[in-house]
Amino acid sequence: MRQTRLSLMHLCAIMPKGSEPKMTKGTYILCMRLDEQREITIGKLGTFLFPAGYYLYVGSALGPGGLEARLAHHLASQLARERPYWHIDYLLPYVRLVEVWSVTSDQRLECRLAQMVLGMPGAQVVAPGFGSSDCRCPTHLVYFKTKPTTEALRAKCHPHALTITTLSSPA
Repeated sequence: MRQTRLSLMHLCAIMPKGSEPKMTKGTYILCMRLDEQREITIGKLGTFLFPAGYYLYVGSALGPGGLEARLAHHLASQLARERPYWHIDYLLPYVRLVEVWSVTSDQRLECRLAQMVLGMPGAQVVAPGFGSSDCRCPTHLVYFKTKPTTEALRAKCHPHALTITTLSSPA
C-alpha cells in the first residue's frame, strides 16, 4: 500500500490568502489515485471492487474548524486511523491524495458539485451510495480511468470559485 504523508502546512495551502484557516467553510473535492485494482469494504455500505485509476470525492466542511479541520481528519484517515467515521475514511488508506479542489462558501454545495463531477467526461460510479447516505445523490465518489482535469468543472463554476492545490510528499 502506497501512502503519501502530508503535513498540515500542505492542507492549509487551499485557504484563500488573508483568510483565517480555522474559520474557512466550504466544499472540497479530493482527487486521489488508486494504483492497483482492489476490493475494499466500506463499512456497512458494503464491499466494492475499485479499479485502478483516479477518484474524485466531494465533501463539505461547514462545521467548526471548516476546511482545515475536515482535511486534517482525512489526512489522519489516510494514515490508517483505527476507527473510520465517514465512507471516505475506509478508502483513504489505499489511495494517494493528488490534489484538493475547494470552493469557499458557507452554502451547501456538496450535492451540486457531486452532480457536476458525475457529468464530467469519463465519470463512472463504482460504489453507489458512497458519501451520499444523507442525500439523494447516487454517489459522492466518482471514478475516472485517467486523471480528470478541472476545466470541465471550472466551466460550470464561477471562474474564480474553484481553488486547486497540488499536494506532494515532504522531502
